[in-house]
Amino acid sequence: MHAHLVSWQSSGSYMAYGPFGHKIFIKDMGDKGANANNTLLLIHGFPESSYSYHAVIDGMTAMFDRIVMFDMLGYGLSDKPTEGYTYSLFEQADTALAVWKHLGVSGGHMLSHDMGDSVATEIVARHQNGIMPSWFSEGLQSLTFTNGSMVLELAELRITQKILLSSYGHLLKNVTTFKIFDQQVRSAHGNNKLSSEEIERLWELNTLNDGHRKTYLTIKYLNDRKRFEKTRWLPALSKVDLPIHICWGDEDAVARVEMAHYLKKNICPQATLTIMTGLGHFCQLGSPKEWVSHISSFYKDSKSTS
Repeated sequence: MHAHLVSWQSSGSYMAYGPFGHKIFIKDMGDKGANANNTLLLIHGFPESSYSYHAVIDGMTAMFDRIVMFDMLGYGLSDKPTEGYTYSLFEQADTALAVWKHLGVSGGHMLSHDMGDSVATEIVARHQNGIMPSWFSEGLQSLTFTNGSMVLELAELRITQKILLSSYGHLLKNVTTFKIFDQQVRSAHGNNKLSSEEIERLWELNTLNDGHRKTYLTIKYLNDRKRFEKTRWLPALSKVDLPIHICWGDEDAVARVEMAHYLKKNICPQATLTIMTGLGHFCQLGSPKEWVSHISSFYKDSKSTS
C-alpha cells in the first residue's frame, strides 16, 4: 500500500464482527471519555472508506474531542466477504452500532456521506421508532448529510452503476480497471478539483481483498433505497426532533443539488441547508478546507444550543 494508507492503517485497529468473525477496520481518535456532545460519528460512502475523511480530520478536531469512524464491510481496510453478509442497509446499520458499542460510544453527532447517508437514515428510523439500544444512552445529538442519493428518483446514476445493479452486474468483476474507475469517479464528482493522487488511493483501497470485483454486491444498497426510502427513511427523517444539516456540493453530477433542495422543502424544512458552491461529490477529498468551513459553522450553532 501507499505510505499514506499504511500510516492510516497503523493508527487504527480491527474488531471481529458477527458469527463469521469478519474484520472491521476502526479508528477512534481523541478523548475516549468525551461526552456525546463532543463526539463526532463519521459514516463513509460508496465506493470509499474512512480514509475519505483523512484530509478533514485536523479541521474537525477543533470542534470535537473525539472522532469515531470505521470502514464498512466490503470497503477499504475491512473484510470484503462474498458469503455471510448481505450488504443491505439494515445490516450496515447493525454494523455501525456494533462498532460504536465495541468502542463504548453512548452517543454523538452523526455525519455521513453518499451511501453513508442511507445507513444514517436507517439509524434515524430506529431512533424515531424508539428501538435504539439502551447502551446508546446519550443518543444522537445532530445529523449532517452530505452529497448522497437520499431521494433516488432525483439521482443521475452513472452507466456503470446501472449495469452493476442489473442482472449482468456480476460480469463487470472481471473487466473493472483503474481507467474505468477513474472515469466514473471524475464523472460523478462533477468538477476538476479531485486530484489523481486521491483517486489512486480510492482505487488502491478498493482493490484490497479484490473489493473492485465485488462492487456488484456492495452497490445493492440502492435496491434497499428504492424499496424503503418513501415508506421508512424519509418519513422518519421528516419527524425527527434533532438539529439537521443538509450540506451539499452543488456540482455533484450524481446526487444532484436538487436533492438537497427537495429535502429542505419537502422532508425537513427545519433543517439548516448549506450549498457548497463549486464543490463536487467527493468534496471532503477535493476541497477539504471549504468542506470543513461549511461543516463547522453548523456545529458551532448546534453545540452551543444543546
